[in-house]
Amino acid sequence: MHSSLSLQKFLAATATPIFLLAITVPAFPQHAASSPSEGVEWNEGWKDLFDGKSTAGWRRYRSQEPMQGWEVIDGSLVRTQDGAGDIVTTDQYDNFELEFDYKISPGGNSGVMFHVTEDEPQPWMTGPEIQILDNVHGKDAQKAGWLYGLYKPTKPKWVARAEKQAKIPTPAIADATKPAGNWNHVYLKITPNQGELLLNGVRYYRFNKGGDDWKKRVRQSKFAKYGAFGISPKGHICLQDHGNRVAFRNIRIRPLTDGGNLTGKSPEALNLKTTPAFPKLKFRADPLKPDEGKVETIRPVALEETPAGYLLVAIQQGKIIAFANSHNAEHVIELLDLRDRVADYRKGNEEGLLGMALHPNFKTKREIFIYYTASNPPRRSVISRLSLNKNFFHSADRSFTEEVLLEVNQPFANHNGGSIAFGPDGFLYIGLGDGGSQNDPLGNGQNLNSLLGSILRIDVNQRDSKKPYRIPSDNPFLNSEGTRGEIFAFGFRNVWQLSFDKKTGGLWVADVGQDRYEEINLIHRGGNYGWSLMEGTKSFGGGVNEQTTEDVLIDPVWQYDRHHGRSITGGFVYRGQKLPALQGHYIYADYVSGTLWALNTSSLPLVLPPRRITDSKLPVIAFADDTIGSAFILTEGPPNSAFHRIIKKNP
Repeated sequence: MHSSLSLQKFLAATATPIFLLAITVPAFPQHAASSPSEGVEWNEGWKDLFDGKSTAGWRRYRSQEPMQGWEVIDGSLVRTQDGAGDIVTTDQYDNFELEFDYKISPGGNSGVMFHVTEDEPQPWMTGPEIQILDNVHGKDAQKAGWLYGLYKPTKPKWVARAEKQAKIPTPAIADATKPAGNWNHVYLKITPNQGELLLNGVRYYRFNKGGDDWKKRVRQSKFAKYGAFGISPKGHICLQDHGNRVAFRNIRIRPLTDGGNLTGKSPEALNLKTTPAFPKLKFRADPLKPDEGKVETIRPVALEETPAGYLLVAIQQGKIIAFANSHNAEHVIELLDLRDRVADYRKGNEEGLLGMALHPNFKTKREIFIYYTASNPPRRSVISRLSLNKNFFHSADRSFTEEVLLEVNQPFANHNGGSIAFGPDGFLYIGLGDGGSQNDPLGNGQNLNSLLGSILRIDVNQRDSKKPYRIPSDNPFLNSEGTRGEIFAFGFRNVWQLSFDKKTGGLWVADVGQDRYEEINLIHRGGNYGWSLMEGTKSFGGGVNEQTTEDVLIDPVWQYDRHHGRSITGGFVYRGQKLPALQGHYIYADYVSGTLWALNTSSLPLVLPPRRITDSKLPVIAFADDTIGSAFILTEGPPNSAFHRIIKKNP
């Protein structure tokens, strides 16, 4: 928000991916303000209810007479004349996802109803209505996006607690509506067990149509006298004529099963499987402590191979451990115990030791760089350099020094990011989340004067007079007024693992979504990746940023919705020889669904959707590889089951 529009346009025109080798740079889509880009997400099962060209598929409510007063104008279905009347889809729907854009006129009012039957004189007597109006000059106290007379936005209890603790309050009722004359996006899901509505990406409410709470609300509303209201499990979609000009576009629907799942089949998995990577691995027993038969559980967040063939692993508890890179490895070496300075992740599961990277010349320069949440107030993320003594690995002297490079204050306990990695240019890249809570309440994603919500790039081998590092001279915002020079790209919600393609040098970043999309990005120097103006390819929130237009925002390479998962774990582009089926594929997972995917990066924009790597279901925390082509999966558990590797199913 602190950069000028002219700067944004300059970046859009000149931004290039971080490709440091001589290769052909593919074209990447910037944001298209209408529908999602083909190839950016799965579109399976979606059906257009309006093709942008005609009124086919719609008719007047309870009438077969020709439609009048509804016209197609510039790809939108517009109510233009008095007496146009309500219109309904010719088909009926039971369980579905519905999404559409609307634009209301100043002072205007309208609505969209679902499960409408034609048993009553008016459609609102049977079908619940999503309110659409100008919230500033509207004719109704119930605002846009509310389920008329029944449900309005609610703040989750965990958000209220977090805001109270951080002393950063937000309004009790969210208003994500953009002003009259702007396009707004509505997502509605209806199944027997759960309904939900998102307005411009912000979840307003959940409900169970026909459940006890629903029935109670109906009894207390004006709809109590209409016995058919909200009863039918199936019906038409209805666009309301409320006497004002209103436009709709991108109206589409996707049928769901009774359980809320997609009706199609998932792609067949590749001929791969996962297996424990180090099945004998365990902590060495401490002779000074009685053996209580307890097995220590670890949460590995990063793994790197040393030149000597050992694996160093950062675990969220605040330790760095090591063991031999061998299937028969037995003993874990507790290399560094940093718990005296690292926050306990059990008090905030997105805190703790979150990132680790070895110096590119680790063989001669024994430095480990880490990212962690500090244990002492104020809440902050710390990026520091650990310098090991020259005999560190060969003696009992495990002394080291810590130099704090950078500290970033964190308003909330979540969205800390934490992934760090050295690029092929030798600079350290740092992934930071937006600061937490929900909806980016402080606007950090678009604030170039804040390090939060960004990917930073610093030179740890040089320092200036004020910092223990140097900002590279070609960082995009170094000499821009009101910006932080460390920022390399911005507009991220919660970066969960960044990695460099070892062949092309491209920087790949997974960004955890809020309520709609998880996304994968290929990073351009100075690029704006949209949060919190966008979530994936959809508008987010009600703010209108006059300094940043949607056409300068960079789309994800790929995004997926809640049918495929709820929390992406980023991986890396596989370049080993052990697994030919994964060559050139970006491998990633979803922590909640446990699904592992392979995204073919050989053709961008994408031609083919991702393939499932395996039928295994693992809550993946991180990925890693080694010099011999292994693909490691890191998950929570005892050491012998916290590390898996991907192998051929039928070698």
